[in-house]
Amino acid sequence: MHTTLSHHGLLAFDPIAPRDMAFVLDNARALQIAAQAGAMRSLLRGRKFGLLCELDNGIHSADDAAMFCRAAMELGAHVAHIRPSLTGLSTALEVQHTARMLGRLYDAVECQGMAAELVHQLGIDAGVPVFDAVASTRHPTARLDGLLGGDSPALDKRRFVLQAVLLSTVA
Repeated sequence: MHTTLSHHGLLAFDPIAPRDMAFVLDNARALQIAAQAGAMRSLLRGRKFGLLCELDNGIHSADDAAMFCRAAMELGAHVAHIRPSLTGLSTALEVQHTARMLGRLYDAVECQGMAAELVHQLGIDAGVPVFDAVASTRHPTARLDGLLGGDSPALDKRRFVLQAVLLSTVA
């Protein structure tokens, strides 16, 4: 179930390739079935995620941060909340240095409420997956919730899709 995608289109707000969409949905269905059977496994045990967000800046919802944390932690990952110190005024060297440090500390990084260009640059230099608000309801993966099927509540479907994305890019 947790084969890594060869394509990193799930990291940003880019359209999702049909092949990747089917792959994520298949994995999300497997997670949904496992959860309904009470057989969720710690597939991300030992993995560390960084969550870069400023919860009080009003740019994004604290619900997105909570969704990311819950999705990762239910699969056994550890999540560290980091207040971002980078802005559009940060020098290229500051961004590169920060990205490399994040890459050494974490297996993946979720950025919420940050400029897309800054997230993209972090992704280039970090050496690990850097997500651009993947837990947001505005992210392209959020539309996969409706395609999941089953009778799970909408928030659970969103979580299963998010978990499938995490597993397919990190595990």
